[in-house]
Amino acid sequence: MNPSINPIPFTAALTLALATAAPAQTLPANLLSADSMGQVTNVNQLRDVDPNDWAYTALNDLIQRYNCLRGYPNGTFDGQRLLSRYEFAAGLNACANTLETLLTDNTNRATRDDLETLRRLMQDFEAELATLDGQINNLESRVNRLSDNQFSTTTKLYGQVVMGLQGRLSNSADAQKADGTFGRDGNPDTPDPNDTISFGYNAQLTLLTQFNPRSFLLTGMQAGNLNTSDFTSNFGLLNNNFTRLGYESNTNNDLILSDVSYRQLVTDNLAMIIGPAGVNPVSVFRGPSRVESAGFGPLSRFAQRNPIIQIGATTAGIGFDWQPTRQISLQGVYSVPFANAPRASLLNDSYTAGLQAFITPTENIDLALYYLHAYSGSNAGRLQTGVGDSDISSFTAARFNTDAFGATANWAITDGVTLGGWVGFTTSRQVNHAGSVQTHNWMVSLQFPDLLGQGNYGGIFFGVPPRITQSNLTVNGVLTGNLPSIYEGNLVTNTNGGRRDSTYHLEAFYRWRLSRHVTLTPGVILLLNPGHNAGSDRILIVGLRTTFSF
Repeated sequence: MNPSINPIPFTAALTLALATAAPAQTLPANLLSADSMGQVTNVNQLRDVDPNDWAYTALNDLIQRYNCLRGYPNGTFDGQRLLSRYEFAAGLNACANTLETLLTDNTNRATRDDLETLRRLMQDFEAELATLDGQINNLESRVNRLSDNQFSTTTKLYGQVVMGLQGRLSNSADAQKADGTFGRDGNPDTPDPNDTISFGYNAQLTLLTQFNPRSFLLTGMQAGNLNTSDFTSNFGLLNNNFTRLGYESNTNNDLILSDVSYRQLVTDNLAMIIGPAGVNPVSVFRGPSRVESAGFGPLSRFAQRNPIIQIGATTAGIGFDWQPTRQISLQGVYSVPFANAPRASLLNDSYTAGLQAFITPTENIDLALYYLHAYSGSNAGRLQTGVGDSDISSFTAARFNTDAFGATANWAITDGVTLGGWVGFTTSRQVNHAGSVQTHNWMVSLQFPDLLGQGNYGGIFFGVPPRITQSNLTVNGVLTGNLPSIYEGNLVTNTNGGRRDSTYHLEAFYRWRLSRHVTLTPGVILLLNPGHNAGSDRILIVGLRTTFSF
């Protein structure tokens, strides 16, 4: 599963669990109390009715003498609200039925004149009463039909379909030296084989099953056919992790299970998550950015979030979200990529463990500080972030312990302008040999909520994707597997050091909300020195993303 695509992340666990505790209808909170649902037997029980009110006596008679008028369940009468003819007819009908019962019982609380007056009023409102009766019957019929044919009493279906039309302008990479061997010499010589326009999709369905107001199960399914990467030439070897889009997902149109996770609100401020799929730092950590979404945020994968949060490409595990104070929350996660493999399991192979502190010092500032520790195991020399220098060693037998540190911040300068950004640093040490590799990345952004209309969103992002700054790996005392050296063309005699150049990523997009369920997002991405190689042509990517959500 593409880790940048997650329609219902665990960061919403507390919100969802608390929200689902309320009835489905949107009602004022004071109308939902069980204690307020009792019969009103005295006008003094209506807290907004004063004995000095001009209608006090009339209300008192209708409630105490005739017992045919009630206030709202929250203990108010709301006498200043406008009354429709239908509401008047309903109240009149209730009083008429009550008076008729009283007369039948030979009580002396109502007279024949009272009843005659009410019957005359009922005749005047005969059409409204008939319409009201028909509407009630129609509602009962519709409720019964929905009850008989509803999908589930406990499960709700959510969906998102992303259609992407995208292309890259013609360009070439510096991937070959003058003698024809692999390396760089400052001249772009390897054409981009995918400099064409492509059209594909990524579809997701999520079933949210609520067992009680404090627990639910997420079951996610995904299918897609979009992949802009090149696996046929050295161009892709150098640039795939720089050109990848956030909404790419290629399952060959097969439907796969992308999320199976159970979420429980243990206390009012502590939520837990566990599952064999869909549990990782991306889905557990709260994100400060409002555009961490492949369907609604930037087009590129790099601009979705700090890539170090995706280390390990893990999916099965356990996590928590704890809110000790209003301004501070803590999230933690332990997850693995090969939990279903008996030899790897939960403890014997690759894993990622992480902790994040999410801080809101003011209403306008969000700050996330996070640390992750990962063991590469069977992933060898790959960080598995899918962005920038995701591979850190070419030695297939290498095993790494990686410590990653990062921070993400957003400052809402005004309601319409937000300044954001992140920094990330990793240091990876070989477990079975000597040496280490360091990478760093950063991003700054300007975001414009509700730009030119409610629900629209604009953004400009600029940064450097993960870049190896130092590499000194050895095997049996010999420099081996250092990728910056290999990319330079030193295939026989390996050297240490970091990347010579830096890729600069510039991206702009505008999300246009066509309706409640449809958005259209054009965007453009410019890569300078792609593949951290100043000898390569710049790459220009243009995309048009359409997102359908329901």
